Amino acid sequence: MKNKLLLILITLFTFVIEANAQEADLVQMSYSNPKKYIIKDISVSGIEYLDPKTIISLSGLQEGDEITVPGDDITNALKKLWKQQLVGDIQIYISKIEGRNISLNIFLKERPRLSKFNIEGIKKGHKKDLKEQFGFITGQKVSDALIKNTTNKVYKFYGEKGYYGTEVKVTQLQDTAIDNHIILRYDVKKGKKVKIKYLNLNGVSKVKEKKLRRKMKDTKQKKATHILKRSKYVKEDYATDKEALINYYNSLGMRDARIISDSIYRIDDKHIGIDINIEEGPKYYFRNITWTGNYLHNDEKLSRILAIKKGDVYNKELLDTRLNFNPNGYDVSSLYMDDGYLFFNVNPVEISIENDSIDLEMRIFEGQQATINKVFVTGNTKTNDHVVIRELRTIPGEKFRRSDLIRTQRELSMLGYFDPQSIGILPKPNPQNGTVDIEYNVTEKPSDQLQLSGGWGGAVGFVGSMGLMFNNFSMRNITKFKTWSPLPSGDGQQLSLQFQANGKRYQAYSMGFTEPWLGGKKPISFSVNLSRNVQRRFDFNTDEKVGHFIVNAVSVSIGKRLKWPDDNFTLRHSVSFLKYSIDNFNISGSCQSCDPKNISYTTTIARNDIDQPLYPTKGSTISLSGAFTPPYSFIDRSREDRPAEELFDFIEYYKFMFDNSWFFKLTHNKKAGTGFDLSDQKKERPLVLNVRSHFGFLAAYNPRIGVGPYERFQLGGDGLSGAGSSFYLGKDIIGLRGYQNNSIVGKDGNDGILYNKFVMELRYPIIMGGAATIYALSFLEAGNNWSQYHNYNPFEVKRSFGGGLRIFMPAFGLIGFDWGKGIDTVEGKPGANGGQFHFTIGQMLR
Repeated sequence: MKNKLLLILITLFTFVIEANAQEADLVQMSYSNPKKYIIKDISVSGIEYLDPKTIISLSGLQEGDEITVPGDDITNALKKLWKQQLVGDIQIYISKIEGRNISLNIFLKERPRLSKFNIEGIKKGHKKDLKEQFGFITGQKVSDALIKNTTNKVYKFYGEKGYYGTEVKVTQLQDTAIDNHIILRYDVKKGKKVKIKYLNLNGVSKVKEKKLRRKMKDTKQKKATHILKRSKYVKEDYATDKEALINYYNSLGMRDARIISDSIYRIDDKHIGIDINIEEGPKYYFRNITWTGNYLHNDEKLSRILAIKKGDVYNKELLDTRLNFNPNGYDVSSLYMDDGYLFFNVNPVEISIENDSIDLEMRIFEGQQATINKVFVTGNTKTNDHVVIRELRTIPGEKFRRSDLIRTQRELSMLGYFDPQSIGILPKPNPQNGTVDIEYNVTEKPSDQLQLSGGWGGAVGFVGSMGLMFNNFSMRNITKFKTWSPLPSGDGQQLSLQFQANGKRYQAYSMGFTEPWLGGKKPISFSVNLSRNVQRRFDFNTDEKVGHFIVNAVSVSIGKRLKWPDDNFTLRHSVSFLKYSIDNFNISGSCQSCDPKNISYTTTIARNDIDQPLYPTKGSTISLSGAFTPPYSFIDRSREDRPAEELFDFIEYYKFMFDNSWFFKLTHNKKAGTGFDLSDQKKERPLVLNVRSHFGFLAAYNPRIGVGPYERFQLGGDGLSGAGSSFYLGKDIIGLRGYQNNSIVGKDGNDGILYNKFVMELRYPIIMGGAATIYALSFLEAGNNWSQYHNYNPFEVKRSFGGGLRIFMPAFGLIGFDWGKGIDTVEGKPGANGGQFHFTIGQMLR
């Protein structure tokens, strides 16, 4: 910058003035006696890539203008051209003077352009990462700002990795092969990786030092117990942690707390020490809180929502949260903004401080109600606009509500097509006319899944599985081959194809299709599913087929979103038809050779208000379903005396299932925000408690016939009903980690007609959003299975504990790894509660 200013000053006072070409004498100009001229023409010289007309336009000079020479006109033209940072040198010449007419020439020396660049002194992997961060483009102009920015990126890159004292030298080398092009050479000396040996907090007396150190989440001194947190020094993290210290003091009422000074010093080549000197100050309390400017709501109501009483510890962070955005409940801002008052704001002012007490005046500006004018959606490169727009709760012409923004954000994240952590909401208020435009910005993520897995299936041996799940399918574009990528997509429909096999012993095929908005106008979903499962028995000696168990199934369902009790409820109805073919296949309680049929109607009412599908941090899912077959035994009483082959010609039963899951965020981002987007949540990794309970009940219409062998419950293991459980077709498989698959049955050895299960799971995210979502978990589970109603005891359960990992990758879906250990023994099955590894793919454990 200094060089530029010097060049400007020199140029301002130096003009090379040419008279006529025939006369080589210089025209003398007097700064004490400037003259006015009319610009006859302007020429540009010295440039290669830039457009002369653009340069003249940027200078502000035009033919026909009257200028003073010497004077501010030429000076201002130079300043305007310098401001564009397009060139490395500028001079304005007077090429000719004829009477009052003057001809000017703008001589420019363009900034050099980048030919290529090299990074030396570091390993290959770091070079690759830095080159990606630089984002250089061949031919771009090289400026001082560009070199400074890239140098800072090197410092930041190594600073985040804990290297201290990194040095960078940038050399500009002329490229002899291309005119006005240079080669940038970065010589990097990364310094040495240092750790914090000592972190001294001086002046601490009113707070436990241990708690203060916990607030410094990324700045830890070297200690054997710090396993998960390394003691490396990162400048940016250190600055954030110092701010966290003061915020913690403020939350305890010490509003005057400050860091007097801090110092960082070397101990040796590998270690540094940090001294932080703190002045804590006195502790303050809230006293009188008054409200001004509020006409819509009275003081009493506002104070009730604020929920801060006289004598409470003065906590500015809590105050901001209760006024603006409370992640755990209602706040004053919500009261107004959910009623359309987008322009509302409240400013807390400390009007009196006496001893240790503070009086506050809440100065409110209510403004007018805002109406939504326009709604934009950007970033949906694959998903069609109508799929996104139909999920929006903010409709043009309606009154603005902040809760509608937050609900829309949830609905977009639940679609599964966009990265939940990158959904942005930008309200654009127009106070002049009382309207607001709203822009939603989304980032597409891969939603189609390829599932490849293998597992040991006990009765059938090794089972391979392959599945394709297209979650954003488009049936109407199926004939438009140019739009395929690799299949027609963008309309939010689902198409799934699944195949499992163990050679000729076991095969399973399934196909499903779902249209979530049947007709495109209302959230009415329509689904159809087809499946075929085949299991064959072979003679051990001759390897000839001696029996089989085949299930062909088709189901059709329709569901809709309800408006009452609230619009988080859905109601679904489905009809299914299963045809069994049993030939010389032993199924306990059933026939060995027969063709049972199962026609059933299922209705399910469910409520779902979790905030996101992959890593929910709050909300719940609740589901109650009832499945019913026709009551054949009421129609035909003679069924009571029929043999098994005829008794199960048409299976009859009724079944109820209840599942609920609750999510509680145990840690919160302390920073108060507007609630319009997830920017605060992006910066935190919340610890979440998930509590679940499940209940199943199966019964017969006719007690004399009783419950048949089909649709019973089998408890234990990973809960997979495909590979490994194919022997148990016609059963409802319930997982219970820590026990062998299907090991928990009734006291008489039969499968259950009643079951319950309880789960507590603690989850911690390792990676959130982007290419993958990964979280670790620990769990406690308990459950049991009863084959007779009179034996039911909800407290007589099999308990287990363990931990695991969940990995969600768009291409493969959800992959789960668990290790569990059963606490209680299983009667008649020694070892069933031993340490068990469980693997799941494409499903959540129930």
